[in-house]
Amino acid sequence: MTPPLPTFHAPAERSADADLLRQAGLFRDPTLVSLLDSVTDIVLILNRHRQIVFVNRNLLELLSLSDGTNLLGLRPGELFHCENACEGPGGCGTADGCRECGAVKAVLCALGDERRVEECRITQRKGDDVLAYDLKVCATPFDRDGERFVIFAINDISHEKRRRALERIFFHDILNTAGGLRNLAQMILEEVPLDLRGDTMLLHRFSNALVEEIVTQKLLLAAETDELPVDPHPVDGVELLRDVANLYAGHDTARGRALTVLSCAADAAMVTDSTLLGRVLGNLVKNALEATPEQGEVVLGCDCDGECVTFRVRNPGYIRPDVQRQIFQRSFSTKGAGRGLGTYSIRLLTQNYLKGRVGFETSPSGWTEFRVCLPRNAFNGTTSDAPDTSDRPGTPDTPDMRDAPGDVRGGAPGLAPAWAREQGQAPGEGPQWNDNGEARGRDATAWGSDDAAVARAGR
Repeated sequence: MTPPLPTFHAPAERSADADLLRQAGLFRDPTLVSLLDSVTDIVLILNRHRQIVFVNRNLLELLSLSDGTNLLGLRPGELFHCENACEGPGGCGTADGCRECGAVKAVLCALGDERRVEECRITQRKGDDVLAYDLKVCATPFDRDGERFVIFAINDISHEKRRRALERIFFHDILNTAGGLRNLAQMILEEVPLDLRGDTMLLHRFSNALVEEIVTQKLLLAAETDELPVDPHPVDGVELLRDVANLYAGHDTARGRALTVLSCAADAAMVTDSTLLGRVLGNLVKNALEATPEQGEVVLGCDCDGECVTFRVRNPGYIRPDVQRQIFQRSFSTKGAGRGLGTYSIRLLTQNYLKGRVGFETSPSGWTEFRVCLPRNAFNGTTSDAPDTSDRPGTPDTPDMRDAPGDVRGGAPGLAPAWAREQGQAPGEGPQWNDNGEARGRDATAWGSDDAAVARAGR
């Protein structure tokens, strides 16, 4: 019996040249080759000794090779000249540093019949130069003619890693600078003579707005990369709604417009993250104010039942059907290029982090209403963690923002503002919800999140 070759981690044994040539012949089928060449990642097929028996066209083009003959029998680390592959007694996977290698972990799991996705960091030495790569690898077990192979896909994420590192540095540094500017403006405001107070207040307002915009962008980035922490705690929904209304009552977009908060007949106590919910409601209110003409009215209210609290923000105006169909899309905006993240973030935060749903309803009779429905106790384990709960039955005689489609009826008494009452239209009245952004009948209703001034279109 041949003793095992020395190694610090993965087995060092290799296949004979004749076996490698035979195994490579198993992957010359034109259909299989075309399939593996069509994917955008680099794809290798490895045998049970983690050696290459096939490479797809993407790798050949990257290395400027006409075929993979010279790559046959190499291991992934040897292919990319990983420094650990040069130090191991048996090549790639056998050095002490290979114990933490995501590529080796993924391949070993796949040989054990488990598909695995890992991140892999490779340090490459070229003469005196050192190059570093961040890779995302996926190893999938694959049997052919009774032999175990691994389909090994490689995606270079170095640029993504660098960008995220730079973003963190950027947000940290610019927040420090903007925060210092705001604090300085506050100090000046407290000491400035009365005749200069107006200009100083303007400086203070702009510095506050700058800090708020930076924090918002930082939060959105964290939400999109699934790095946003959630801090659930008891919250009074009505009190939070009033706080948001008070905040935006002094906003530039509220100038010449009425902002009304209606009372809620039921208790609006819930467990959620008040900071994230405040941003969601703040975006809705800001969007509604921007979409409302001067002398118009934006009305805020909430409905409560035993399971959910539904926040409503209504403004005058109608959203055109072509805009409705794009409301769900990231970066869509009627304001022009580079916009369209406002209500995309509303949906992202509501569904992915607050475990609720956001929807809108608009009527040609001249009103639009956005609703955010949150479970009262989503963070106490009483509801599902899944953001989409459309398969749950609604509570009778109450609006159920989780079901689509479904009748949306009712609403807190007196929720309809003046322009809606003139049309004989109460909040919640209208057609059925439709996940495609359309509605039965004339009034359009859709799940999703509207872009801040999307409602301007067609007004």
